Amino acid sequence: MTSHALDPGPRAGPDSALLGLLSLLTRAGYAFVTPNPSTHGFVARRMPARDDTLLRDIFGWCRPFREDQAGDALLELMTDAGILETAGPNLRTTVRVSTVDGRQFLHSAPTNRDDAVFLGPDSYRYARFLRQTLGNAPLIRRALDIGVGAGVGALTLAAASSQAEVIGSDVNPEALRLTTVNARHAGLRVTPVLASGVPDGIERFDLVVANPPFIAGDGGRTYRDGGDLHGAALALDWVRASLPRLAPNGRFILYTGAPIIEGRDVVRDTLADLAETQGMALSYEEIDPDIFGRTLRNPAYRDVERIAAIGAVITAP
Repeated sequence: MTSHALDPGPRAGPDSALLGLLSLLTRAGYAFVTPNPSTHGFVARRMPARDDTLLRDIFGWCRPFREDQAGDALLELMTDAGILETAGPNLRTTVRVSTVDGRQFLHSAPTNRDDAVFLGPDSYRYARFLRQTLGNAPLIRRALDIGVGAGVGALTLAAASSQAEVIGSDVNPEALRLTTVNARHAGLRVTPVLASGVPDGIERFDLVVANPPFIAGDGGRTYRDGGDLHGAALALDWVRASLPRLAPNGRFILYTGAPIIEGRDVVRDTLADLAETQGMALSYEEIDPDIFGRTLRNPAYRDVERIAAIGAVITAP
């Protein structure tokens, strides 16, 4: 596969304005936890943006706001960043800012665009699973977050292993851009690489992590469609490609959704086979037994009884 390392520095202009925006929000004590899309949509429609909760209304709930509500400094940063759009007589931002582990993450506002950069409840579960798993980790020299998105996994790695070279790969240049800005604001170093899956040109990784798309039949949207096997195919493809690239005692840490069919977990069974074939050890757990229940209404899931959030660790000898 083709991969390209990108300049980790922010672009002059829009990216500098985004960094300034994150700094402004941090100084103001901003914090927002992004819920799932249905909850977000329901709550966001309850009320208009208010002056006393303006920052959370704009950058969390993505509510339209009046130009005179924002103030000159905030409006200038948003204009320079190119993140304003009209919403009738009002304005609305095209990005959200979510708080994960005390760090601020720019990501896309609710959108159907193919290049949207998503962050939601799975991102929080992913970060928590990484922290728990890395608690007793051996020395990490080089780590990779496949499908880096807004950078939640990569920044979790960089914070846990300050001496490690942390690489974030993604097929979406906008994801790499936002990851870079988020990392700069957090004071952490992540090298963005444009690649589908594991980048070329690097022989071995001490650690590979991934939170891949795992919903099937969503029109090929980059951050939702996990392909065949009820959305599990992409995750399993990333595991297959990564295991031969692990250094001795290296690990692959996977957070994903697993379709359960008549009590059988196809992700667990396939990972067990892959680990055995490579002579590696697998640990596996259900983090949440039932997520995305509404997805089961999709015809692609007619034989699925539930979708579980799972965490898996495969360790090389």
